Amino acid sequence: MSSSLPARSLAVAEALAAAGVTGEIVVLPDSARTAAEAAAALGCEVGAIANSLVFECDGAPLLVMTSGAHRVDTAHLAARLGTGPITRASAARVREATGQAIGGVAPTGHPAPLRTVVDTALERYEVLWAAAGHPHTVVPMTYGELLRVTGGVPGPVVPED
Repeated sequence: MSSSLPARSLAVAEALAAAGVTGEIVVLPDSARTAAEAAAALGCEVGAIANSLVFECDGAPLLVMTSGAHRVDTAHLAARLGTGPITRASAARVREATGQAIGGVAPTGHPAPLRTVVDTALERYEVLWAAAGHPHTVVPMTYGELLRVTGGVPGPVVPED
């Protein structure tokens, strides 16, 4: 583990190692706050970017790991989960729930575990790239590793065709 990583990324690296994820955190020269920026920097399909989005759901944060190729349909997801409305969390709430800033939210390394849904659209990619605690850091992992580190429930986050 490189000590040149930002502090938030070091915490993510520790959580990934504890979960048995062997992928190394990559520090990008430019910000990868969006899936398109990350895909361009990594030379991969935008769909292989595992976006970490934090929502409010029934008074608690909900982490949705979604493919960078589409947007979460919150009405569809709420109906599928059988919850009340799902709304985007504020930047302050994201930081409170994850300890990380929007644009760098990792799937793990949070102060406490978050209820998580993992987009089944990510399953088609051999290697996924997720933020690693800072807008300039990303980490490769498999879909199985993503499910394991998040403790997430797999499911579609948009209506299926």
